[in-house]
Amino acid sequence: MSAFLLTETPIDPTSFSADLRRDEAGGYCSFEGWVRNHSDGQAVLGLDYQAYPALAETEALAVLREAEARFDIVAASCIHRTGSLVIGDMAVWIGVSAAHRDAAFTACRFVIDEIKKRVPIWKRERYADGHSEWIACHEVTENS
Repeated sequence: MSAFLLTETPIDPTSFSADLRRDEAGGYCSFEGWVRNHSDGQAVLGLDYQAYPALAETEALAVLREAEARFDIVAASCIHRTGSLVIGDMAVWIGVSAAHRDAAFTACRFVIDEIKKRVPIWKRERYADGHSEWIACHEVTENS
């Protein structure tokens, strides 16, 4: 069973990761995306995330279901922050369980890439020089 949560509070994946533990799962992979202090050569003070909740939930669950259908996994979950975040805050968490590790790793990468491309969550970076800028999160590259 897939689960997705948008939250304005700090991410605590404990219950989500516990829900991914299954007797048939021998592998588990998670990804945590944190707010870093730089982007494209600029010093970053923090991020602001905004989302269209109804569509974000619908599309994120579609991504998770697609991962379950496409890869040999047991379950996948995602939590994404909204609101203002500071350096070091967890912005996104992905968890995947599978019978084998390769499927868990591959599906975890697929989920974060597709969430960034397809889910209506917008990111604004706040820079040390005082300006801020909305960032195109739909562009997924090897350096993302």
